[in-house]
Amino acid sequence: MALVPPHELSYPFRMWDSLIVLVRVVALVYIGLVLVLAGCQRAMIYYPARASESEAMVTAAGEGMSPWRNDDGDIIGWRSRTASDDADAILIFHGNAGFAAHRGYFARGLYPEFTVYIFEYPGYGTRSGRPSEPNFYAAAEDAVKQLSDEHDGRIFLGGESLGSGVATYLAGTQPDHIAGLFLVTPFTSLVDVARSHYPIFPVRWLMRDRYESARHLENYEGPVAILVAGRDEIVPAKFGQKLYDGYDGPKRIWNQEDRTHNTLDYGAQSPWWDEVVTFLTRTTE
Repeated sequence: MALVPPHELSYPFRMWDSLIVLVRVVALVYIGLVLVLAGCQRAMIYYPARASESEAMVTAAGEGMSPWRNDDGDIIGWRSRTASDDADAILIFHGNAGFAAHRGYFARGLYPEFTVYIFEYPGYGTRSGRPSEPNFYAAAEDAVKQLSDEHDGRIFLGGESLGSGVATYLAGTQPDHIAGLFLVTPFTSLVDVARSHYPIFPVRWLMRDRYESARHLENYEGPVAILVAGRDEIVPAKFGQKLYDGYDGPKRIWNQEDRTHNTLDYGAQSPWWDEVVTFLTRTTE
């Protein structure tokens, strides 16, 4: 009987050993990436821009806005001119990048139908603190309480991108105090958005800051206006559409089909502003 040379006998075993090593390396790399995502997730979610008070004041003044301060004198946001004594107020929670004074287009688009307040997050602009979902919620609750004390009319909320998660949280937890919602590029939950960008990772189990907008809206019944960007590469329009489809209260949606997340038409003369205002204010009369 012919004998198989030792070097030929060992070849498949060497291949198997190499495959095992490769699988182990891939597994270790994957676990390492998961640990990085888990440990650095807030640095990946939040992109705060900081500014001195003087710098922020100049930016806000250029948008026709003045500081909105709390009882301690700290700036918690910016406000437009008062529309009228009996005008409604709308409190805007801006998107992730930049800071509140960069969102003057909301004041230009919604004034004079609303007195516009643009909230500043902890850790953004001039405001101290660290960005996180619990910190944003707590600061936002304080802002709504302060606005309720200062303002006699109805209070509406606006949320842009990440801010839509804050606005829906407040609507769901304080439904009797919020007359209506205006949501720009919103999502069902931040977890859903993360899963669309990182499908190979178990983000549902990793994420601490979840912003579960669809769940929060289950406790709300007021009018909800939604604007989505049809070519949104950051928060795909399907999430705003799904949020809209799942909401049972009065609602309307606008889709700027050719726009991306950062190229929405915010021109003050764009007709959709008046359509949003009319829908929100007349639905609640």
